[in-house]
Amino acid sequence: MNELTINLQTGSKIPLYEQIYNYVKENIQNGKLSSKEKLPSTRTLARHLEVSRSTIELAYEQLMSEGYIEAEPCRGYFVAQIEDLFAWEPERIREEEIPAREKEIFRYDFSPSGVDLKSFPYNAWRKLSKESLVADRAELFRLGNSQGEWGLRKAISSYLYQARGVSATPEQIIVGAGNDYLLMLLCMILGSDYKVAMENPTYKQSYRVFSNLSYQVCTVNMDENGMLVSELKKSEADIAFVMPSHHYPLGTVMPLKRRMELLKWAEEKPSRYIIEDDYDSEFRYKGKPIPALQGYDRKEKVIYMGTFSKSIAPAIRVSYMVLPYSLLEGYHKRAEFLSSTVSRVDQLILQNFIEQGYFERHLNKSRALYKGRHDALLAALKPLQDLCTISGEHAGVHLLLHFPELEEEELIRAAGKNGVKVYGLSEYYVEPPKKKEAVIMLGYANLSEEKIKEAVRLLEKAWRPLKGSRR
Repeated sequence: MNELTINLQTGSKIPLYEQIYNYVKENIQNGKLSSKEKLPSTRTLARHLEVSRSTIELAYEQLMSEGYIEAEPCRGYFVAQIEDLFAWEPERIREEEIPAREKEIFRYDFSPSGVDLKSFPYNAWRKLSKESLVADRAELFRLGNSQGEWGLRKAISSYLYQARGVSATPEQIIVGAGNDYLLMLLCMILGSDYKVAMENPTYKQSYRVFSNLSYQVCTVNMDENGMLVSELKKSEADIAFVMPSHHYPLGTVMPLKRRMELLKWAEEKPSRYIIEDDYDSEFRYKGKPIPALQGYDRKEKVIYMGTFSKSIAPAIRVSYMVLPYSLLEGYHKRAEFLSSTVSRVDQLILQNFIEQGYFERHLNKSRALYKGRHDALLAALKPLQDLCTISGEHAGVHLLLHFPELEEEELIRAAGKNGVKVYGLSEYYVEPPKKKEAVIMLGYANLSEEKIKEAVRLLEKAWRPLKGSRR
């Protein structure tokens, strides 16, 4: 063995030689250092641990005096044979894997968070991965820019301007592994003296992040146009977290007038901001896409967030945040010391994926694919028109079914008995809604058109008798 990596506590009351002695002794006792195994020389270990050679000699002398190691002339130090003298009983470590909680298996799963991975461009991604690593590029394996690589940020900046009307320079963009990380980073930048308002219902993961970071979090009710600005004003919140392009889970698309009202609210006080979560704006099936709220911001009030998890694949784990210039100084002061959580290799692959046109082609293919499934689902649901109404069908990859005469739990239970997994809207409410209504969410991204038709037939079989039982 050439090295022993020991975490020495220089500020500890325990002398350094004693820390080294304890480390070696414990590793011999628990079998991590076996008998006859060679230890590093005093000179080598002193250089590795950056301590004086006399410190190592003191530790080794103590170990030799207690019989843990032996010194052989011209050969060095070796672990002594002690297994036959004493049977050590190291602390038992549970090695068997803790079994995961069994999940109920369904024939069809209308998950609203699904993504079609069969359409993922594996060949293109494999090609770009090979090209990124074909040359000996040592710099790729060093720590890069904490905001993310310049090339990727430039590619994201160009894409956002063309596709979403977002005005952002590469300097304003921060790349991170998922929106949760970026929200935590944002909290470091802003500090904790803020009250956050979230729509009700909302994306619970973001609500948990803010709550666990000790923010004051409140909910604001919505109408068919999104967050009610009148209620937002009463909440005394400083930050509004909204999803204007496609609300999750309601599927609401916020009209321009409401967006302007939100911006006006933010401009009334210097400390107010809007966090715009634009998680799946790429998928819209009716009308012309409305540009991002950030594109209308002239007072640097909108913090824009986006992700490639929906448009490419969840495992890509690349999200991005566009900070107003006014918050960049706070980032450099309070959070720039944190390294980027996305590897430079993955960033280079994604950059080339965007710049070489693969991303645009993949998006066009995905839009056509999801549009076909969207239309197939709407057609299959027509026989259920006497039971429910549909909303949220103009964008995204899920829609909602409203049942005025039935209970949400009984709908979910009946569907499950017929092998179909569906999801209730109630689990997305932080505060219970004033009007109790049974609403079922159906996601269609990871089901083929044929499976959608068959699954809806099973849903009709499950739900039709429920209406009759209420008469």
